[in-house]
Amino acid sequence: MRQLNHWFYLISAILALLAASACKPDPDDGDPPVPFTRLVENQFIQSKILARKINYAVLLPEEYEKGSGKYPVVYLLHGYGDSEKAWYQGGNIKYYADLYEGETGPAIFVMPDGFNTYWVNKYNGNYPYMDMLIRELVPGVDSLYRTSADPSQRAVMGYSMGGYGALALTAMNPEVFGTAVVLSMSFRTDQQYLAEPQDNFDSQWGSIFGGIGKTGEERLTPYFKEYSPFYFFADPGNPSLSGQRYFIDCGDDEESLSQTNGSLHIRMRDLGVSHEFRMRNGAHTWDYWHGALPEAFHYLGFAFRNSGYPQEGATVETGTGIASERFVDLLVPGNTLPVSVVIPGTYNSETAAYPVICLLHDTTAAGDQITQEKLLQLMSRNMDAARLQKSLLVEIRCGEAYLEGAGISGIMQAVRENFRTATNGKQAVIISNHNAGATLVNMLDDVGPLFNACLFFEAALPDDASVSNPDFSCYLDVCDNGPSYRGNHSLFMSFRDQQGGCEFRVRQGSGSYGDFLAGLDAASVFIKDNLKY
Repeated sequence: MRQLNHWFYLISAILALLAASACKPDPDDGDPPVPFTRLVENQFIQSKILARKINYAVLLPEEYEKGSGKYPVVYLLHGYGDSEKAWYQGGNIKYYADLYEGETGPAIFVMPDGFNTYWVNKYNGNYPYMDMLIRELVPGVDSLYRTSADPSQRAVMGYSMGGYGALALTAMNPEVFGTAVVLSMSFRTDQQYLAEPQDNFDSQWGSIFGGIGKTGEERLTPYFKEYSPFYFFADPGNPSLSGQRYFIDCGDDEESLSQTNGSLHIRMRDLGVSHEFRMRNGAHTWDYWHGALPEAFHYLGFAFRNSGYPQEGATVETGTGIASERFVDLLVPGNTLPVSVVIPGTYNSETAAYPVICLLHDTTAAGDQITQEKLLQLMSRNMDAARLQKSLLVEIRCGEAYLEGAGISGIMQAVRENFRTATNGKQAVIISNHNAGATLVNMLDDVGPLFNACLFFEAALPDDASVSNPDFSCYLDVCDNGPSYRGNHSLFMSFRDQQGGCEFRVRQGSGSYGDFLAGLDAASVFIKDNLKY
C-alpha cells in the first residue's frame, strides 16, 4: 500500500509540473501583435543636431500592412503657431489622401513639428532645423518605412509658413526633394520686409534671418537674401536648372500674401523658372487650402510618375447660334467702331427694362468669325440657364482701334435712348478681352458713372497698369502662362492700395481665346451680382 501511495504522489507531482509548464508563455512568442494603424501619432526622433526630441506623425497607405512595395513620400508642413497635428486635425489629410489616391497612387505622408522655425536654419547657428530635417528626419523615415528614397518620389507640401518651407526645402535641397506644393506662402518681398513693424519684424523675421533691431536696408542681411526666393532663384546653381517642380497657390483675399505670391510668380516667370501658379477666391483658411488640394494631388501624381504636367487650358460649351432678328446694328454719332445690340428673345413680347452687359470685344484674338461668335452664344446660353439676368448685350468690336472714354459714354447714351434699359442704379458692367483690355484700362477714370464693374480677361495691360479713386468693382482673369502677367498683377495691387473691390483669378493656360471664354463663364456669379439693383 505504501508503494502504491508513493507512485500515486510521484505521478501527481509530474502531472502538476507538466500542467504548470503548459501555462507559461513560450519565450519565443514575444509580445502580442500591435494592430495596424494607418495614422501613427506621437512619433519622435532624438535629434543630435538640435539636442532634443522632434515629434512627427505618419499616415500610411491602407495597403501598407499587407504589401511589400515602396511608396512615394509627401512631407506636410504646418503654419506659424501650429504643430505636427495640424494636417491630420484641421487639414483632415486622411480623407483627402484617400479621396485623391487615384491621382497620386498610394503614398506615405509625414508630418513633422517645425515650431516657428520657418523650416530653415537660424541665422546664428543656434537652431539648424533644416539640417536636422535633411540629415536626420528624412533618413530616419526612410529607415523605418518602405519609402521610395529618390528625389523624384519625395515632395513637400505646406501652407503659410509651411508653404515657404516647402519652397525653400525643395529649392535648396534638390538632391532630397523633387516637388514643392506651396499654399499661401508666408514670406515677404524686400519692400514688405522693410515695412514690417519693428516688434513683428524682430520676433518673426529678425530672430530667424538676423537683423533684430535694424531698420531700413540693414534688415536685408546676407542671410535673409540667401533664404529669400526673390534671390536664390536667380542663382544658376540653384533650382532654375535642376528640374524641380513647383505648384504655387494663393488666395486673392490675402492681406499681404497675395502681393508676395504674385510677385514671386512674376520673378519666376522673368527668370524662366518652370512652375504652376494659381490665384483663386479666398483667404488664409483651411477652406481655401482644401480647395487647392484637388489640383495639388493631381500635380503630385504627375510628379511621382515623372511625367510633364499637361498645359492645356480650360474649355467651355458656348451653346448654339442666336437668331438674326435679335441683332440690331447701332449707329452712334462720332463713333467709328461697329456696335451691335443683342436683345433678349422676349424683348418684343414684354415691357421689362433690362440691365446692360457691354462687351468691348477684341475680335482679332478669336482668329475667325465662327470663333468670335462664341462670345455672344456663351452669354446668351448663360441667360437662358438663369446664370445671368436677361440683359442687353452691347458688342463693340475692336482690335487695334482705340476707343476713348467719351466714345463709351456716347455709346451708352445711344443704347439708353434706343432700348429699354434699367434705370435703378447703373445696372451695367463692361467686359474686355486681350487688346481691348488695354483700351478699357485707359478710360477707367471715365467709366465709374456708367458701370458697376469692369472685367478684364487676358487683358494686354501695361506693366504699370493702375487706377485712381475707383467707385466700381473690378474682376481680373489671366492664365499663368499668358503674356501680360505683370500688368494684371499691377492693376490688382493698385485696386487693393486704393481700397477698391477687386477679384483676381490666375488659372492654368496660355491666354488663348478659349481661355478667355472659360474665364468669362466662371465669372457669371460676379457679373450677376453687379447687375443687381
